[in-house]
Amino acid sequence: MTQISRFISEVVPVAQVVTGDGDESAAPEGGGGFADYALVSPHCLRIYLDTSYRMTIDLLKEMPQITGEIGLSAADLPSPSTLCKAFDRIEMSVCRVLLRQSAQLHDPSEHAAIDATFYERSAASRHYCQRISYRVQKLKVTKLVDTETQAILDVHCSTTREGSDADLAEQIARRNAGDLQSLAAEKGYDKQSLREALREIDIRPLIKHRIFAPYDHAHNARIDKQRYNQ
Repeated sequence: MTQISRFISEVVPVAQVVTGDGDESAAPEGGGGFADYALVSPHCLRIYLDTSYRMTIDLLKEMPQITGEIGLSAADLPSPSTLCKAFDRIEMSVCRVLLRQSAQLHDPSEHAAIDATFYERSAASRHYCQRISYRVQKLKVTKLVDTETQAILDVHCSTTREGSDADLAEQIARRNAGDLQSLAAEKGYDKQSLREALREIDIRPLIKHRIFAPYDHAHNARIDKQRYNQ
């Protein structure tokens, strides 16, 4: 079995669970549309292969075994534009569940770290941005990452700077309560209310204190350095 075959054999069941339409036929029947999992699965393959929509469909036409795993035939495959439009319609809640389900394939350690990154949108087509009146210049993405497997467990995307990093961290931690034993973060997440909220949901905070008094050194000395440095 090839790596692509193993990948798609794991992705399709996850996509069926996440979309909730695993009992439906993948291909359109009686004038209906494609099942959601039949569109989500090629998207996962596209990201896995790091290729375009058109190239993904072209490759699937040449890989009948992979196409069959999805429940389609070469004649049933959607057009690249259909696949692209389907991606735009996928709700963030579905993406989060898909991300969480796929992370379980890596056997996460229950110890995670959180941080935010800004992504420039200058790479987007200027013509496309003007056509849809797109004015966002930066996208803020907060990622929750398992410290042992490096699997991304959850994400939060925002086009504004409303809310502090600590507030977003609490929101993400509450979504994943029960799956985490500890949460590491840099000093930018140093907020007492976040530590208290994490302890309430039985997550040990690994966040260094800013140095304002001698006892802050003592707090930092008690942090599990091995977990924190991961």
